[in-house]
Amino acid sequence: MHMADKAAAIVAGLGGAGNIEDIEACITRLRTEVTDAGRVDEAALKAAGAHGVLISGNVVQVVVGPEADTLTDDINDLLD
Repeated sequence: MHMADKAAAIVAGLGGAGNIEDIEACITRLRTEVTDAGRVDEAALKAAGAHGVLISGNVVQVVVGPEADTLTDDINDLLD
C-alpha cells in the first residue's frame, strides 16, 4: 500500500477528517484526538496496516511502527 493511500485509509478508520481534532507522531504511534471515538473502526485501521489500536476516551493511539512521522505528515496534508 502506497504511503498516501495508507494515510487516507487511517483517516477513514479514525472516522474521517472531520472526526480528527489533533494528530501527532509519538515514536511508533499516531496519537490522535477524535471528536467521537464511536466512529473509530479498529478493523479498518488494522486493514490499513496498524499493528494495534488503543482507545482511551477520545484519545486514539494507532501503532504503525517507524513510519509514524511520515504518516503524520501525510495525514496532516489530507486534513488541511
